[in-house]
Amino acid sequence: MTTAAAEHAHGHAPVPAEEADPHFGAASTGKIAMWIFLVSDALSFSGLLLGYGILRGGTPDWPDPTRYLGINFTAGMTFLLICSSVTMVMAIAAAAEKNKAQTLLFLGLTILGGALFLSGQAYEYTHLYHEKHMTLSGAGIADAPQFATTFFVITGFHGLHVLSGVVYLSVMFLGVVRGRHLGASSGGLEIAGLFWHFVDLVWILVFTFVYLIT
Repeated sequence: MTTAAAEHAHGHAPVPAEEADPHFGAASTGKIAMWIFLVSDALSFSGLLLGYGILRGGTPDWPDPTRYLGINFTAGMTFLLICSSVTMVMAIAAAAEKNKAQTLLFLGLTILGGALFLSGQAYEYTHLYHEKHMTLSGAGIADAPQFATTFFVITGFHGLHVLSGVVYLSVMFLGVVRGRHLGASSGGLEIAGLFWHFVDLVWILVFTFVYLIT
């Protein structure tokens, strides 16, 4: 019995070449490692948001976040971060086409978006502290220690991710300046893009849970 006949006999007919998935087995080691890291990181954010939900659900007089947090300002920061995801996609596309100038332009805009987001977060923290709407000592509002602590821990943890992303993308930017990460070597930018998109997605969840739900 031939090999093909044996495969048919056992119900394992070969997949025609035109039906095979061209992306099967194409993921690089770096991309797989990044996905593993992102899954573990997602569990960290899930734990923080779950803890926030439990504390909030168990506190009947939990403060209304819309009274103390700048919703409109933070919505603008959120939009800025979403736009940076778009420029990240465009940077990766330009890198795949070996367009160095366009890659640097869109990657620079992505880095700028992240830096502006961090600046906005620093302004928000400073504003909250000086206005005494929210401090770690709980001045001004009921149950502020839990409210303030969860706010600063969750948003601060995410801010550290944005800072890491800005540094990460800045290193990639310098690599592109030196002629790296273009064409067939653009996979490094794709991996960085995975991290940046994850940071943006997580912020949408944080913004919804911490700022919008009353």
